Amino acid sequence: MPATIWQETAAPHPGVLVSVIIPAKDEATNLPATLAALAAQTNLAGQPLDPVTYEILVLANNCKDRTAAVVRKFAQQHPSLALYVAEVKLPPAEAHVGQARRLLMDEACRRLESVAGATGIIASTDADTRVAPTWLAATLMEIQAGADAVGGRIFPEQTNAQKGPVRRTHLHDAAYRLLRARLEALLDPEPADPCPRHHQHFGASLALTVAAYQQVGGLPVVPFLEDEALWQALRRHDLRLRHSPAVRVSTSARYAGRVAVGLSWQLREWARMTRQQREPLVESGVALAAEWTARRKLRQLWAQARQQPRQQWPLCVRLAAVLSVPASPLARQITSAPTFGLLWEWVLKHRAVWRRGRVTTLSVAVKELRQLIAQQEQLEAEAASNVPLPSTQPLSASQQIQAVLRRPMAV
Repeated sequence: MPATIWQETAAPHPGVLVSVIIPAKDEATNLPATLAALAAQTNLAGQPLDPVTYEILVLANNCKDRTAAVVRKFAQQHPSLALYVAEVKLPPAEAHVGQARRLLMDEACRRLESVAGATGIIASTDADTRVAPTWLAATLMEIQAGADAVGGRIFPEQTNAQKGPVRRTHLHDAAYRLLRARLEALLDPEPADPCPRHHQHFGASLALTVAAYQQVGGLPVVPFLEDEALWQALRRHDLRLRHSPAVRVSTSARYAGRVAVGLSWQLREWARMTRQQREPLVESGVALAAEWTARRKLRQLWAQARQQPRQQWPLCVRLAAVLSVPASPLARQITSAPTFGLLWEWVLKHRAVWRRGRVTTLSVAVKELRQLIAQQEQLEAEAASNVPLPSTQPLSASQQIQAVLRRPMAV
């Protein structure tokens, strides 16, 4: 099927570094603004980006409107832009964004192999999204700095329909996610993803190298959350992942989306909870702090295990208690896992589902995270200066997370 879809597409220009892919289903209304933003790309100094350095592939998936015709008309109006569209009628079982984005990424990978090679960049966005003028330049900057994949910051467009309680919940959730990212960077820092950083790695702004895409075996074909599945595959291989604030897009905040689970679904859920006068439940700051502290120690233990496997057993037992997984299987995984990403995936799969203190309301979690960040930053400042600073208010005993094991732990 892929060969027949793209058979009329011209070969890529030898100077192409980035192939931008856009899955589109009945997006004739939104696509002109999306394509206009891509046509107006600049370098970081604000100068027009050389159009031969990137191309755009649009896949019109099971469309009932003029999506493909809109793309062709735009291409005629912008002859210097390498813009191509293909139409496909997928069978019902495959007519979802995961399959459409996979077809696009596979084609982008194939084309880039012939010109840029392993360092070529597959950059994904959506048909209802407007990328910033420096979107491509900032992505290139992060890849050239060593990242294998880059998640961009996604801002929802504000409309009259999104004002009020749902908008406030959305802002509170964004604050929670950003505070999580900050605390995670403090407790378990990753050299490839330093602060400032954010928390998003979704299809509206997600880029990776050809080498990374091939290493993980391509995009997982799932009906929704295919972008999250790809990011987890990249983590599984210990690739260098970056959440860059310099890479920015804005996307529609419509309630009627094109996927079963996405931003539109989340907005509808928040609207329903608002009507029921309920507040969203999220992981507590204390639970996250305990988990990320244990993850940092587990990462260190995994790196040391090949030299001194048995000497790490006491620490392994303590970490198993915090992570709520059985100790003996954890010890075996530590010595056998070829990457830390696979080890951590095993922990997430086998830890106890219920752990006391894990969940709280969104407003409480935001307060906890701010307090924990202040405490951690104070500790780092004290360590840097060797001068004790005035302490912040500690978390109460009722806020402390307690580890719960699946079964009695035998040493």
